[in-house]
Amino acid sequence: MFRSEDICLVQIFLQSGSAYNCISELGELGLVEFRDLNPDVNLFQRKFVNEIRRCEELEKRFVFLEQQLSRALPLSLDQVLRPPGSSPAPQPRDLLLMEEQSERLATQLSEVSTNRESLRRQLVQLKQYRAVLLQTHALIQTQIVPRPPCAPLDFSTLDDCDNHLSFVAGVVNPCKVAAFERLLWRVCKGYFIIDFQEMLEETETNEACEAAQWTIFLISFWGKTIGRKVKKICDCFHTNTFFYPESADDREELLDGLKNRIEDISKVLSQTESYLQQLLTQCVSVLPMWKVRVGKCRSIHSVLNLCSPSVTEKCLIAEAWCPTNKLLLLQSALIEGTRRSGSVVDSFYNRLPLSSSSSPPPTLFITNSFTSAFQSIVDAYGVAQYKEINPAVFTIVTFPFLFAVMFGDVGHGLLMAAAALWMILLKEENKTTQCKNEMWRLVYGGRFLILMMGLFSIYTGAIYNDCFSRGVSLFPSGWHLQAMNWSVETLKTNQILSLDPNTTGVFLGPYPLGIDPIWHLASNHLSFLNSYKMKMSVIIGVLHMTFGICLSYFNYSYRRQWSDVLLVLLPELVFMLGLFGYLVFMIFYKWVFFGPNQSDRAPSLLLHFINMILFTENKETQPLYHGQWYVQLILMILVLISVPVLLLGKPLYLLYRHRKPRQARSVSAAATDTSSINALLWELEGSGREQEQFDAVEVFMLQTIHTLEFCLGCVSNSASYLRLWALSLAHAQLSDVLWMMVLRISLSSRGMLGSVVLAVVFSFFALLTVSILLVMEGLSAFLHALRLHWVEFQSKFYSGTGDKFNPFSFSHILAQP
Repeated sequence: MFRSEDICLVQIFLQSGSAYNCISELGELGLVEFRDLNPDVNLFQRKFVNEIRRCEELEKRFVFLEQQLSRALPLSLDQVLRPPGSSPAPQPRDLLLMEEQSERLATQLSEVSTNRESLRRQLVQLKQYRAVLLQTHALIQTQIVPRPPCAPLDFSTLDDCDNHLSFVAGVVNPCKVAAFERLLWRVCKGYFIIDFQEMLEETETNEACEAAQWTIFLISFWGKTIGRKVKKICDCFHTNTFFYPESADDREELLDGLKNRIEDISKVLSQTESYLQQLLTQCVSVLPMWKVRVGKCRSIHSVLNLCSPSVTEKCLIAEAWCPTNKLLLLQSALIEGTRRSGSVVDSFYNRLPLSSSSSPPPTLFITNSFTSAFQSIVDAYGVAQYKEINPAVFTIVTFPFLFAVMFGDVGHGLLMAAAALWMILLKEENKTTQCKNEMWRLVYGGRFLILMMGLFSIYTGAIYNDCFSRGVSLFPSGWHLQAMNWSVETLKTNQILSLDPNTTGVFLGPYPLGIDPIWHLASNHLSFLNSYKMKMSVIIGVLHMTFGICLSYFNYSYRRQWSDVLLVLLPELVFMLGLFGYLVFMIFYKWVFFGPNQSDRAPSLLLHFINMILFTENKETQPLYHGQWYVQLILMILVLISVPVLLLGKPLYLLYRHRKPRQARSVSAAATDTSSINALLWELEGSGREQEQFDAVEVFMLQTIHTLEFCLGCVSNSASYLRLWALSLAHAQLSDVLWMMVLRISLSSRGMLGSVVLAVVFSFFALLTVSILLVMEGLSAFLHALRLHWVEFQSKFYSGTGDKFNPFSFSHILAQP
């Protein structure tokens, strides 16, 4: 992982008869990344566009089949359509057979579904008709309908004066009954009788077979005018009205006919549904395999469209990036594809040198389940250039460590590590079923990262001596009270007493591991931790950034850019170490040479650092060591000299080299570069392009921007590492507040009631600990650690402007939604 894999450019000659099978073999293996040899040709004018359209039409048909399955089956498609096993890409004749079978299946499904819905609607109407005749038979004898007067004020037609009584019967939705009855009374002025009854039998109302209980109504009225108004109102409320015979014999005869029709339609519907289930079973068995095979076929033809035909049009020529150690596997895939197609002419490849117009090779890092999460963190910032130093190697250690500095607590680290171990020990089948959730996939993919963060948090928590905000006394304290010889009266009359480290026997030495637990009892506990963690953050930040600057040496040395080592790397190190490296030296010097006996006269490091920057010597400030003024003066002179060297050194050198004869430059470069042939050609041609397009003004401007960014960034980035101190303090204080305000109160309870209160409060305490301290605080520390790596660390040596190696692979294509 230190550098990317060796990638070479190959030219593949595919015979026309075996090109399809050769690309299929390469897609199964995922070896090469193809390049487009026809960038100027319109996509719709390429050779295999018709085959791609056929595949797209098939995929649209598959969508229709999935819709039919989702309507007919109660389960989700993910539960019904299981992913098939390994299925090879179909041959052209197999694709034609698949088209015929899928079209016939889709047509049959459409026809059978339409017939089933039609039969269902007929059956529902017949059942409703039968229920209306059965439940309204007894109502006719009891209805007495008032006749409307034969007056032109009320009715304009004379046929309302006849003695003929008419009926309208049907069913209406229960939620419309009140409005339906109210409108009838207003329009017909009460010259009718209506009766409502709940339908005893539930009937299906939609395609999802949801049952509903309708309301039966029977309306008795005189005259045709009222009848027309009643029928219009029934149509407005979307009621189902039926023919209603006036005589009882006619109704009995109609009921017998309805019974026979219901039985016949029920039998036909049962047979239709049985046939539909057979079609759906067939669809479930073949649809997953069809989707995979058609997806492979479409992707193969998409790759073939990237190829260029030869002059004789007997073969296709493709260019692709391939890892150097996979060239033998590439050749074997071409041989296997030729054998499967039955061709007598073999397909082969040639290794090409990189031309001046070609782009640099893509970047490939081989990762596993442990390193993939750390590589993803780096790739989110930017993909490394070809053969550039990969920060993921160092991120494996530095990222969880910086996280743990802000999240240091033994108890919280144990909980985080336990959760990560649970995810690591999950069975494979549990992982596949639960990975459908995107958030779960993200967390599960970083399980080893979470484990590392938890383990490092346990370590830093032990250094801070924090376990759920409480100190742990694993060893005897280095501070002893007996040497102070305080009387009983002194202890009673003073709530706060201070230990004097200068008194013999009070301080016997440092605590064996981390912070002495006695500091949790001290009134200046917070001040002590603030000073300690602030200095610790500065030390970690300077070491981290200096390490990043040193890593740029490997990039310069690999590219044979020795001038950058002298004119960029060394001035950057002098500037960083001359200022902030010296600050770290003063911190350690003060810790070592100013012990408890000299703590009252220890000088201020901040004043010394300010005096160093301003070239002043304060007589009132005690020096740390003899000759400090001269050392600081020499360091500041070196720092000031490094700035113009960093600003003007590289541009002047490039300008001088550009004016040298081009042939001498080429010979010297070829003589000094001993890297691989691809890297040699790439560097020579890339440097040639730079020299031909050399712009002195642009070079000076870029170097000026880099110098200003580095010098100002050293100051701002060093201050940015103080977030380690701030978040560590915030996490410790929040944990302490949660303990004091929640769990400590319940621990003072006694008796049975106290046990119940303790159980309830502890549950609440555990919920807050997980949700706030682990999830929210953990996410905050994660984001800040991410920022420190992206901005403060990687910006010192990492460009991240490369392209990721994206091989042609069926597994990647089929995994996309």
